[in-house]
Amino acid sequence: MSIEPEAGTPVLLAGVRDEFVTRPWMSPDRHWPAYPGVIGGRDLEAGGTWLAADPAGRRVAALLNGEGVAAPAGRRRSRGELPLLAAAAGELPPVDLSWYDPFHLVLGGLDGVRLWGWDGVTLAEEKLPAGVHVIVNSGWDRGASRPRTAWFQPRFARAARPAWTTGGSSERFWGEWLDPASGAGMPWDDPRALVMRQRLADGRVFASLSITLVALAEEGLRYDFCPQPDDPATWHEIDTSWSRPAEPVRRPRG
Repeated sequence: MSIEPEAGTPVLLAGVRDEFVTRPWMSPDRHWPAYPGVIGGRDLEAGGTWLAADPAGRRVAALLNGEGVAAPAGRRRSRGELPLLAAAAGELPPVDLSWYDPFHLVLGGLDGVRLWGWDGVTLAEEKLPAGVHVIVNSGWDRGASRPRTAWFQPRFARAARPAWTTGGSSERFWGEWLDPASGAGMPWDDPRALVMRQRLADGRVFASLSITLVALAEEGLRYDFCPQPDDPATWHEIDTSWSRPAEPVRRPRG
């Protein structure tokens, strides 16, 4: 997450979704009739999303699983509805947090970027200052204590900031940001890797399934998506107009 209030694109977000490869999903679109203005990739198992954008409101919300006390099984709700609620409302709505497992929720808009952290007991809220910040499952990695943060944060900070343009390829719009957002060619098994893949002891594969880039500006919201992180050629702009039909289900990769 990069915040520069006086820039032409004051808020930039790069998000990597790590999940089990067998979990089905759909590419970003307007999948939710209850949130007609919101675009995001749809998780077909729980129905929500990991990242939601509201082009008209110039807002983007991203969710990360957190650490702490899990919600009781009998009343647990999917955390995937939280980005939809936040992107649509421009704030964390007044929901009963005891329904949700721990999470970190980032909400960016032209008025700034806020971060909420719920550990199952306490809710914390912070406003992120100007600069480049990395949010991980343990929260805001302020001191770049993790190898991934220590390696990638300065690379995003050094990359030339995209200037607002209408249309054009992902490469043209994002320029120097596209390489670190794509993992900078680092091997999956490197502890610093942004794009990862690992086979667990039970045989399941946990991997980076997609990458998202979102830019917020007075002129609009730019949304680019990479559905195959092992192939940067699959980067493309998501159409934020109202006319495009939903894309077919992406088949999970084994």
